[in-house]
Amino acid sequence: MNRQIRLLGMILAVMLFALLINLSVQQVLLANSTKARAGNSRTLLEEYSRERGPILVQAAQVAKSVPTDDSLKYLRVYSDGPLYAPATGFYSMVYGATGIERAENSVLNGTGPEFFVDRLGQLFGGQQVRGGTVTLTLNPAAQEAAADGLGSSVGSVTAIDPRTGAILAMAQSPSFDPNILSSHDPKTITAYYEALESDPNQPLLNRPLVSTPPPGSTFKLVTSAAALAAGITPETPLPGPATYPLPGSTASIPNWFPGACGPNDTVTLQQALAESCNTAFAYLGNELGNDALRTQADAFGFNTSFEVPLVAATSRYPDGLDASQTAQSAVGQFNVTASTLQMALVGAAIGNAGVTMNPYLVADKRSADLQVLATTKPTEHARAMSQANATALLGMMETVVNQGTGSNAQIPGVRVAGKTGTAETGGTRPNVAWFVAVAPVENPQVAVAVAVENAGSSEVSGNALAAPIARQVIEAVLQ
Repeated sequence: MNRQIRLLGMILAVMLFALLINLSVQQVLLANSTKARAGNSRTLLEEYSRERGPILVQAAQVAKSVPTDDSLKYLRVYSDGPLYAPATGFYSMVYGATGIERAENSVLNGTGPEFFVDRLGQLFGGQQVRGGTVTLTLNPAAQEAAADGLGSSVGSVTAIDPRTGAILAMAQSPSFDPNILSSHDPKTITAYYEALESDPNQPLLNRPLVSTPPPGSTFKLVTSAAALAAGITPETPLPGPATYPLPGSTASIPNWFPGACGPNDTVTLQQALAESCNTAFAYLGNELGNDALRTQADAFGFNTSFEVPLVAATSRYPDGLDASQTAQSAVGQFNVTASTLQMALVGAAIGNAGVTMNPYLVADKRSADLQVLATTKPTEHARAMSQANATALLGMMETVVNQGTGSNAQIPGVRVAGKTGTAETGGTRPNVAWFVAVAPVENPQVAVAVAVENAGSSEVSGNALAAPIARQVIEAVLQ
């Protein structure tokens, strides 16, 4: 009997020890991650007892907290909610926080380490603890132009200041109203969220950062950059037949228009970009090789997951491709994928004398009394091109707008550089119409990428659908 009692005691002791270890792990090692979990509404409910700081675009409060008469002391309110939703996200008692509301939560709720002195002053002064302010880099005119341009089309727009990497516009369609998700009515919140989740057009998807369809012919900018780095000039002649037979395959790549490019099936690199000649770029891809294309893509930001501080999906240029796959990748197909953030970075690097800057969405963070706590300083990601090659490619892109497929991006009195594209997505899904633009050419101040995901089948649809949106955004930035 004593032996059995001792055995039972040992078992209970082991179980107690295991319980203590589990509690220690949960409350010490995992405490911060559990507290920060998006679905942890208990933490959010605690935060409703104090005023959450605003999110600003320039001087306008696009998100703020207002006092209420119900059990929750503050309500989160969003002016122009759907317009800024891709950036702000929402702050929900049911579903947690997303977007900047989540990424900068410790600033907005005033619990970050940079607020320690501020909190002490507020507590000893008998004041209510208040959150800090986050100012975004967005340009309100550009954001509105991007959203208006998209209209009811499914797609996204991202605009960047080439000199710094600051995100000037980050718009999508369809969007959602964060005011409903941030209300104090759980039933309304749940019903709206479930409706958004069941929508096939995925309004909750942060398209500028997360949607990564094939970039189509806009990727020819990357291929052109690799060609220039290899010593090919804008005037170098290239073969431009009506079709390019894929090595090791019975298939071939045709041009988007019937026939060959240029006289005698020959076209210069500059003309090939202006006409968006598929066969010339497929040939060029095999001449350069997959390693050169991947190295060039990486320098523009492909295969990197940027945090702006929202985490962007990684745009992909694959490795280990055979000659057939390399030819397809050189024209932005096969398994090449890109967000509008990524393609805006490509245009921005070309406009920034060949230097890719790290993108960012937060301009500064301030305390409750508006003292600056942190200011984002521009940083370089990589040198993608030499300054001379970047200038040459920018000139080639200007030819696309003035004499080639990008005519709808022309702005009187402004020199605009651009590139059209239409990406095939396979099956019965519609093509994606693309446009990448940089302006003004002599002193680039904005790079913009547009992807309309429910486009038609014509290569020119990038000019018809996406280029006018890019033009509107450029005009808004330069006004």
